[in-house]
Amino acid sequence: MKAGDRRRTRVAVLGSTGSIGRQALEVLAAHPDSFEVVALAAGRDVDTLNAQLATHQPALVALADERTAVRLEVPAGSRRVTGGDALEDIARSDAVDLVLVATGGVVSLRPVLAALAEGKVVATANKETLVAGGHLVMPLARRLAGVAGSPLDWLRPIDSEHSAIWQCLNGERTADIARLVLTASGGPFRQWPAERIARATPADALAHPTWSMGAKITVDSATLMNKGLEVIEAHWLYDVGYDLIDVVIHPQSVVHSLVEFADGSLKAQLGPPDMRIPIQYALTYPRRLAAPAARLAAAALPALDFEAPDDERFPALRLARDAGRRGPRASAALIAADETAVARFLAGTLDFPGISRLCAEAVERFGDGDESPDLAQLLELDAAVHEWAATARPSAASAQP
Repeated sequence: MKAGDRRRTRVAVLGSTGSIGRQALEVLAAHPDSFEVVALAAGRDVDTLNAQLATHQPALVALADERTAVRLEVPAGSRRVTGGDALEDIARSDAVDLVLVATGGVVSLRPVLAALAEGKVVATANKETLVAGGHLVMPLARRLAGVAGSPLDWLRPIDSEHSAIWQCLNGERTADIARLVLTASGGPFRQWPAERIARATPADALAHPTWSMGAKITVDSATLMNKGLEVIEAHWLYDVGYDLIDVVIHPQSVVHSLVEFADGSLKAQLGPPDMRIPIQYALTYPRRLAAPAARLAAAALPALDFEAPDDERFPALRLARDAGRRGPRASAALIAADETAVARFLAGTLDFPGISRLCAEAVERFGDGDESPDLAQLLELDAAVHEWAATARPSAASAQP
């Protein structure tokens, strides 16, 4: 399939049982004349996957956890794809046109690279794709785009902020970009003093004021690490220097990001805080179809507030920006450490400030070396950081400026 083909698109959803995967299936089900779900893959949630299989009847099925696979109900006519290369095999399949990647971890780089190498469109919500592997992924997307096309025809972001920037840049020249402005809700601790943030519990961090998301990304929103990782993604997606990428706190989550152009004009994309809208845009681009989401009435808009982020209370934003400037090894170490740190926080073995401290120490410990690590090196680095971060005790000074 070529990017922009108008026939019914055959979609593989990797990570179908997670928050993004479930919402993606809602979008796909709302447009049966435009899409066919041909592959579903999940980690261990066999009950949810079984319900999805009964509804969508995909040709290909993958479940990573062999312990729960005995309860997998593969429909007649479907085939279970097994083994460590299952996601890559699905991504390469001739039955698939578009691969939606909603799985976590650096291992998701494998199906992304495999799909692009086969000339397939990739819609991704996986941050490691660009934070750890932007130097590997973007050359493939640019090669597919050729001289006249855009890499985003082939590698399509699902994050609401990157979808907003992508939409604002439609019809514009990259040379005319003066600044990218990513918006952040500020999370549940936006108005909390530092001493109260230091005592935050998992329940506090998971109480996001505007978005309904999975636990990991919700905690990342509370630390602002999520926004820092999006700065790194923006650098790779739009080929813009870090000095030209800003973050602004916007608690209403109505303006999803902005672009400033050379003439001083600002473009913004507005919409309700509903991930189904950016998911659908990535699936249907360049078309726009009616979305299964609430409409935003302009007359009913709340007052829109904007404020600068506080790097003292939320050091993760600065840490991520610095890691991005340092290079792929540093940003790969950062995102691996963050995954383990958040898991430890949710399990009660690390306090909330410890997330940023652990990430800072990981960057210092693992961030130097080959400036352009290949996939094997990234996987090795990821495993080493996770092993270290599982028991490391970060010092109180780690995340200080």
